[in-house]
Amino acid sequence: MRTLDFTKGHGTGNDFVLVTDPEGELDLSSEQIAFLCDRRFGIGADGLIRAVRSRAIPEGAAILEAEPEAEWFMDYWNADGTPAEMCGNGIRVYVHYLIEEGLVAPERRDTLPIGTRAGVKDVLPGVSGYTVDLGRWRLGGEHLVAAHGLDVARPGLGIDLGNPHVVTALADAVELDGLDLHRIPGLDPVAEHGANVEFVVPEEPLIKEGVGRIRMRVHERGVGETLSCGTGTAAAALAFRHWGGEGMPDHWRVDVPGGRLAVRMFATEEGEHVSLSGPAELVYRGAIELPEL
Repeated sequence: MRTLDFTKGHGTGNDFVLVTDPEGELDLSSEQIAFLCDRRFGIGADGLIRAVRSRAIPEGAAILEAEPEAEWFMDYWNADGTPAEMCGNGIRVYVHYLIEEGLVAPERRDTLPIGTRAGVKDVLPGVSGYTVDLGRWRLGGEHLVAAHGLDVARPGLGIDLGNPHVVTALADAVELDGLDLHRIPGLDPVAEHGANVEFVVPEEPLIKEGVGRIRMRVHERGVGETLSCGTGTAAAALAFRHWGGEGMPDHWRVDVPGGRLAVRMFATEEGEHVSLSGPAELVYRGAIELPEL
């Protein structure tokens, strides 16, 4: 058996196993990743993040042609061992990890470009957390969403943030709290590559001091219910603004079971972007024997 050094981190309860592999020499199988993320037999996490230089991984090498400063790539894998395009909480934790490990040393107010399977994302370290520019978003199609705990299927709105989401509004907190999201919600039509499914209710009042306020639970594709989903909070805020029409704010506060995140929509030359702000913490370091599965 090999011994693997790791760090455990989380962003609002969305937790990750982080490993350093600058030159891309670590070859983890999907089964080994699932073992590491298993909460009974492994370390336990919603996903695994490998810190690898962009030039050492094919997806990253392609990114460097367009963004030479994106030295580091976030190689993110879901808990079931499948690769994922992006993770809003994960990328904040990843940048915090790079800084704490001494792999990067950003100047104050400098953003760090990070390569992902959804393109380059700029992350700004702050005093109380990190802000990531998730980039442009795209409105998707409509679905009917069935979930254990709902009497009938509800309409859901597709939002693409580099990874797929379907957002469903519920009547009240009682419905939200009564969901069983350990079981996969059903989508009609079925999402071709699966989707993260967010269930959302408004706070009372919905808008306070110019900030929209909503509460969310989520079933993450390839993981199950998680305490938080960064891109999911952005998708939920975008969906609520879309449903509300003119007069809806561009600043949102989203409460998830693991804490609170902030979402902001803003104009750029290439179109509207959306950003996500929140905390990132490293919990402990350790080593684990990695079985040859």
